[in-house]
Amino acid sequence: MVLGNSMIVPVLPTMEEKLNLTQFQVSLIITAFSFAAGLIIPLVGYLSDRFGRKIIIVPALILYGLGGVSAGVAAWLMSDAYPIILISRIIQGIGAAGTAPIAMALIGDLYSGGKESKALGLIEATNGLGKVLSPILGSLIALLVWYAVFFAFPVLCFFTALAVWFFVKESKPPKPKPLKQYINSIKEIFKKQGSWLITAFVVGATGLFILFGVLFYLSDVLETNYKVDGMLKGLILAIPLMGTVTTSYITGGRIKQNKPLMRKLMLIGLLLMTGSLVAVAFFKQIYLMIGLLTISSIGNGLVLPCLNTLITGAVAKSERGMITSLYNSLRFLGVAVGPPVFGWLMEISHRFMFLSVAGLAALIWVLTFFLIKPGAGNKTKGKETKASPSVPSTLFKKIPAK
Repeated sequence: MVLGNSMIVPVLPTMEEKLNLTQFQVSLIITAFSFAAGLIIPLVGYLSDRFGRKIIIVPALILYGLGGVSAGVAAWLMSDAYPIILISRIIQGIGAAGTAPIAMALIGDLYSGGKESKALGLIEATNGLGKVLSPILGSLIALLVWYAVFFAFPVLCFFTALAVWFFVKESKPPKPKPLKQYINSIKEIFKKQGSWLITAFVVGATGLFILFGVLFYLSDVLETNYKVDGMLKGLILAIPLMGTVTTSYITGGRIKQNKPLMRKLMLIGLLLMTGSLVAVAFFKQIYLMIGLLTISSIGNGLVLPCLNTLITGAVAKSERGMITSLYNSLRFLGVAVGPPVFGWLMEISHRFMFLSVAGLAALIWVLTFFLIKPGAGNKTKGKETKASPSVPSTLFKKIPAK
């Protein structure tokens, strides 16, 4: 799913030049994909709860690939390709909605306890690894011709769809609830856990808003101010992302089901993000900027696996697809608004941009501190305790599955 944006980022300045676009228009190439995904994700979450995960993931991958073909052909053959590329990106976003969010629910179905948090940490790490590799991959493919990157999507999606269908062993989905009962179950979850769940959703969205806004900013600065392009730019963009990847993998393996530890790591991560963004506001030296933004990415790597584990473990299997999808929907809306907002802030000033974003990270730290407060009920003498299979472990208490 992350390839959908990260692989496109290195070619955005070239696309702007070749298609004679404004900076706002080129930012919509990211926004169209992410906004479409954000709107559709809740629907596919419901469908995955009702019909199963694989039956949603595989057709979604096919649609994702078809959107890439459409965009590539338009850029190749049409003189005014931008409207078709934008529509194709919306199609890709709709397809992408059925990938990573449903994979997160699937992980929650297949694993429990420490194995679940480790698997979710690995999911977040591979998410980050996709962000690391895709700018490099996008830069390499663009050496052929800038729009060749669109044709990479159908190839990757085809082989991924085959792998999911033949190698993922999905457990049998529970008997679907009637729609009214299903909606009432979702309402009940938010009635009892809404304060921390919504806060967690916002924290995840903010983390990705900052991450993709920073990538958009770095890509523009490297090409405009330093004339860095191609694979070298992809490698430089990968440096901050490596902070997220490494930290996510380590964090997921260590947190298990220790919810007080998750809260502590989230607060530390948000402090790192806030401090590094404040610092970078006062420097424009490229090496120092990359170093500080890598520290911010490390903070993201502390936060995201903890959120994944908290949210996925908060509900029973029958509603897990919807809850993880709502979470991922907000994450992608964060991605969607990142580039245009950063593009607007860039026109004001470097310092104003980073101080504003640092203020947002500080606000999220305050919300996390006051609203996400795990109880100690899930820990006894430093050891994990398993929840009953029919009673999902939540952040505060156990709510019987309906």
